[in-house]
Amino acid sequence: MDFDDYKTVLYRNQPNGWVAEIPAIAGCHALMPTREEALAELASVFDLIAAEYKERSEQLPADTTEFVHA
Repeated sequence: MDFDDYKTVLYRNQPNGWVAEIPAIAGCHALMPTREEALAELASVFDLIAAEYKERSEQLPADTTEFVHA
């Protein structure tokens, strides 16, 4: 699976920060000052986690995220 195969959640953490996360993957989140930086950092975090899964010969979890109120 690729980064684009997962749903991403983006929300303001505080007045000066943004969180981007992929809920389907534990630990796959980023906190940065801007939306753009949070999304870019999330892509980097995803790549690191994907490499760890590949190293262990495991598949990334399927995305079962559902949005109820979006």
